[in-house]
Amino acid sequence: MKRLFIIGFSILMVNNISAQKKDITLEDIWTKGTFRSKGVFGLVSMNDGLHYSTLARDTVFQYEYAKASKPEMIVCESDLKYDGKTIDINTYSFSADESKMLISTQSEQVYRHSTREYYFVYDRKTKSVTPVSAGEKQMYAGFSPDGSKVSFVRGNNIFIKDLASGKETQITFDGKQNNIINGATDWVHEEEFAFSVAYFWSPDSKKIAYYKFDESKVKEFSFDEYNNQLYPTQYRFKYPKAGEDNSIVSIHVYDLASNSTKLMDIGKETNQYIPRIKWTLDPNQLSIVRMNRYQNKLELLLNDATSGSSKVVYTENSTTYIDIHEGQGDYVYFTPDKKGFIIQNETSGFNHLYLYSMDGKLINPITKGNWDVVQLKGMDEKTKTIFYLASETTATEKDIYSVSFDGKTKNKVSQQKGSHAPDFSKGMKYYIDVFSEANSPNVTAIYDAKGKLIRTLESNESLKNKMQEFSLSKKELFMFKTTEGIELNAWMIKPQNFDASKKYPVFLVFYGGPGRNMVANAFDRDYFWHQMLAQKGYIVMCVDNRGTQYRGKEFKHSTYKQLGKLEVADQIETAKYLGTLPYVDKTRIGTFGWSFGGYLSSLCITKGADYFKTAIAVAPVTNWRYYDNVYTERFMGLPQENASGYDDNSPINHVSKLKGKYLLIHGSGDDNVHYQNTMEMINALVKENKQFDLFIYPDKNHSILGATTRLHLYTKMTDFILNNL
Repeated sequence: MKRLFIIGFSILMVNNISAQKKDITLEDIWTKGTFRSKGVFGLVSMNDGLHYSTLARDTVFQYEYAKASKPEMIVCESDLKYDGKTIDINTYSFSADESKMLISTQSEQVYRHSTREYYFVYDRKTKSVTPVSAGEKQMYAGFSPDGSKVSFVRGNNIFIKDLASGKETQITFDGKQNNIINGATDWVHEEEFAFSVAYFWSPDSKKIAYYKFDESKVKEFSFDEYNNQLYPTQYRFKYPKAGEDNSIVSIHVYDLASNSTKLMDIGKETNQYIPRIKWTLDPNQLSIVRMNRYQNKLELLLNDATSGSSKVVYTENSTTYIDIHEGQGDYVYFTPDKKGFIIQNETSGFNHLYLYSMDGKLINPITKGNWDVVQLKGMDEKTKTIFYLASETTATEKDIYSVSFDGKTKNKVSQQKGSHAPDFSKGMKYYIDVFSEANSPNVTAIYDAKGKLIRTLESNESLKNKMQEFSLSKKELFMFKTTEGIELNAWMIKPQNFDASKKYPVFLVFYGGPGRNMVANAFDRDYFWHQMLAQKGYIVMCVDNRGTQYRGKEFKHSTYKQLGKLEVADQIETAKYLGTLPYVDKTRIGTFGWSFGGYLSSLCITKGADYFKTAIAVAPVTNWRYYDNVYTERFMGLPQENASGYDDNSPINHVSKLKGKYLLIHGSGDDNVHYQNTMEMINALVKENKQFDLFIYPDKNHSILGATTRLHLYTKMTDFILNNL
C-alpha cells in the first residue's frame, strides 16, 4: 500500500512539473527572441491588382492574391551584384510598367522618417544593375510616372537621372546644410507633419513640384556626440522651438522640357505652414494645403503649374486647432472623374469624410455619426466606393468599412473585434490585413473587398504556442467613471493566481498626449514586460486620459492651451479609483511614461505627489518652451500669448512637491525631445534639494535603441520598480 502511494505521488509530481508554466525574463524579451513575432514585409501591390510582392531574405517574390500558388521569384541577392559586390535589399519599388526596380541599400537613419542610402536600378529583362548616381549616398529616390527617369535628393538639391541616356541633371543649386533645403523637409516638418519626401512628379512626368525650405533664420540646436572618440564632435541642426522663427517655405514647379522653374503663389504671408502639396489628376494643376501659424485656419489652393497663379477652393476654421498628422496621409483625395475631392475634418464634432466639387462646393457628407474616421485607405474607381478605417464601435478598436461616394451605402468589411491595419491592392479588389487583439499577436491574412477570408499568410502560431509555455494573465479592457463624471478607457493585467482578498501594488503606464491612444484592443510592444511585472505581483494598468483621440473633438481638444492640466487630473482620478478597489494597495501606485508619457509621469510624481509612490520618466518634456513650435503651438498657442498655459503645468515648476521615488532617463543624442529638458529638470530638483535617480544613454536618440541598450534600459526600470514600488 505504501509503495502504491509513493508511485501515485511520483506520477502526480511529474504531471505538476510538466504543467508548470515558466516565468518571463528580460532576456526572453530583448536578447533571446523568445517572443519574436513574424509578419509580411516589403509588401507592394502589383499593377494588375491580382498579384503582390514581398521581401524575404534579400529576395523579392511575387504571389497571387486569390489563391495559394508557387511564388515567382522577381529578384534575389545573387542577381544584384555591382563592382564585384552583392547588394543587400533594404527597400524596393517598381517602375510604372514594372520592367525595372529601384533598390536601396546601406540605408542609414537621419531622423524619424528620413534615411539616406545608395540606390540601384535593376532591369528585370536584361538583369543589369546600374547605380543611380556615383559618389555620396542619395535620399528619396523614385521613378518618374512613365518610368523613364529616376529623381533623388543629395546635398539638399534635387537631381534627375535619365535612364536611357544615363545623363544626370541637377535642377536646384542653392541647397546648403542648415540653410536651404530643396526636395526634402526641415526637421520640424518631417516630425510634426509626418512627411520627408518633399518633391512630387506630375502625372505626365513633365514637371516636378518641390518644397524649398529657407532655414537661415531658424536657430540651431546642438549636442555632443561621443562615439568612443578622444574628443567629442558636435552635431548642429535647425530646430525651431515654441515661439521661435520657422523656415520660410516656398513651392516651385520645375518644367523638364524648358529647364525652367516657376514659383507657385501661396500668398504673401511667410509665417505659415504648407503641410501638404499634391498634384490633381490634371497634370498642370497642383493642390497646396496652407495653414496659418496658429494652425486654426486651413485653406486648399489649386495652382496653375505654368503660371503659378492660385485660387482658394476650400477653407476650414477652428476655435482650437486643425490637426494634420501621419494618419491622415495626403489630406486631400481627388476623385477619378476629375470632378471633385474628398477631405477629412472634425467640423461636425467628429472626424468624417466629405465630398466637394473642384470649385469647393460641398456635394455631400460621406460619413457621419458620433464616432471618428481614422484613415481613408483607398477608392474603387469603378464602383465609386471608399474604404476607410474607423473607431465606430469603440475608441479601442479599428474596423474596416466601405461607403459609396454619396454616403448612402455603407458596409462593415472586417468582422473580428480588435484592431485592423489593411493594405489594399490596386483596384481595391483585395486587401492584406494585419489584425491583432489585446491578448493575441498579429495575424496577417488576405481578404476580398467584401471581407471574405481568402487565406492566412502568417498566423504567428509558433508565438502563440510559445506563449502557452509561460504564465500569462489576461489583459482586460474596461471603462470607469471619474468623480467629474468623465468615462475613461482602461486596461488591466492582474497578477497570476490573483486573490481579491489581498492588496496589490499598481504600475500605471500611459502616453496621454494628443494623437496616440495606448488603450486598444491590440497587441502592444510592451505586452511581455507587463506580463513579467504581473508575474512579480504587480497589477499593470493603463488609462487614456482626456486629450487622446477617437472619442470626438470635444474629448480630444479639451486640453487645448493647457497641456498637462486635465491629463494629470485624470491620472490622479485613476489613482483615486484604484483606491476604491479592495485588492489595491493605494499607497503603492507607480507611473511610467516615455516622451509625452514621461512628461505626464513627471507631473504625477510632483503635482500628484499625494497619490503616487514612484515615477519613471523616459525622454520627458519638462517645459513646453523647449519643444518644437509646430507641435507645441498647435496645442498651446504661442508662449508669448499663453505664458501661464506653458508654465502652470511644467514639471520643473512643481518639483518642490516631490515625495516619492523618481527615475529620470534620457538619451544624450535625442534630436526630438532634447536632453536639455532633463538637464533643466535636474537643475530644478537640485535647487529644491530633491533626491532622484538618473540614467543617461550616451549618443542615443529618442528611441534609445541599439545592441543590448533596450535590455539594459528595461533592467534598469524593472529593478527600480522592484526596489521602490
